[in-house]
Amino acid sequence: MNRRDFLKLSLYAGCSSLIPSLPRLAAAGSLDNVSFNAATYSNNTPQTIMIFLYGGASELAGNFTNYNQFKNLSQSNYDNYFGSSNLQSTTHGFWNAAGGDLMEELLANHDLNVFRTCFSQVRWDNDNRSHGICVAQNQRGTFNEDAAGIFSNLARVLYNNGIIGSNTTMPFLTMDGESGFYARGDLEMIPIIEPISMNENLDNPFSRGSERDYSGSMDALAQARNQSLNLSPKITDAFAKRSEMEDFIDTIDTIPDPNLGTNSNGEDLNYEDNSFARKLKTAIKIMNYNADTRVIALGTGGLGGWDDHNDAENYLGRMDRLFRALRSAMAHIHQVGKIGTINIMVMGDFGRGLNLNSAHGWDHGNLQSFYLLGGRNYFNTPGVVGQTVVNSTGSANRLYSVPKSGTYWFEPLSVAATIYSIYGITNPEVLTDGRPVISNLIS
Repeated sequence: MNRRDFLKLSLYAGCSSLIPSLPRLAAAGSLDNVSFNAATYSNNTPQTIMIFLYGGASELAGNFTNYNQFKNLSQSNYDNYFGSSNLQSTTHGFWNAAGGDLMEELLANHDLNVFRTCFSQVRWDNDNRSHGICVAQNQRGTFNEDAAGIFSNLARVLYNNGIIGSNTTMPFLTMDGESGFYARGDLEMIPIIEPISMNENLDNPFSRGSERDYSGSMDALAQARNQSLNLSPKITDAFAKRSEMEDFIDTIDTIPDPNLGTNSNGEDLNYEDNSFARKLKTAIKIMNYNADTRVIALGTGGLGGWDDHNDAENYLGRMDRLFRALRSAMAHIHQVGKIGTINIMVMGDFGRGLNLNSAHGWDHGNLQSFYLLGGRNYFNTPGVVGQTVVNSTGSANRLYSVPKSGTYWFEPLSVAATIYSIYGITNPEVLTDGRPVISNLIS
């Protein structure tokens, strides 16, 4: 969403909540069957940063356990392409050269949980590995690609139950443009719960800049005109609210960057200077300053995309930078004392196959690693969950990881069920096609 579009939305938001005659954009959706427990919400007070890996990241950074089984079945030789020194597994079976050492550090600090069997049996049975469909379903928490997004549903439930209201400041944000997590589906537009779009530099979307100043004398003129037309003075309240939000964002922008020091090995924990790391740092600064902010959605712009059909060696550096930023984020969260309330989730479209193709990349799969950090008030810390085996039909192009028979796995929709649950929805399955929360995760 560009600034002009955002300002149109912010003016609509400011006015339509005050003037009933303005048109709504869609008919109300039905969340009638959802049950909510306010005590669960109050006990958890969760704040979620959702990082989506568009393009479908390979599972291998978090699950390198089967390498010796699939390397000799691959079309291209892993050793020749990556180099044997870059193909080492860490103690817990992470790919060392793809951020595995950073994962080990986070795991040792009880800051990271890795779920290796986020697997879609439905997509496997239907041979569905399409970006658009899988992204839409994962971000909506349902196989209905036209439904409302997870965070739109959540916002509406919190609004319906009095958690979010006119005095709540910036409850939902996106640094990911028009994310499917906020797709409206058939839900009615309620402006005060619509997401605010901003970037890592905190460019103030409420700033009037060279636009007309509605404060001072203009405010007095507006009030006089409203009285002459017998209109509610609340239209000027909308402009006052916008001015208040401008000051609020500017205040956040003055918060100094954290000094995170070094770890026990003397390595610098401060954020690297790339766009993604700055987004993550900004997200945590916002959540720490503003307890009303419930959710921030992020993409990984600045690191690159994850559709690694070719030149997969770039995946190694990308995963390393991702987990360096996550390590800094967790140090930041510890420093501000929010390890109990802020959680970070990392997922994507789907996983990828194990075959290194002739272009030295991986094609689409159905199993991904799901990463979860923080949220200790309501999440257990199981560490590493799930076991996989190599599935091969004898063709390199059909070389995949699948959950080991008899072991735990879950559909991607269970991520949505888990999000709903920590925010107080007691029957999230009604929104996730019957898929339950991730087992043994919620305290």
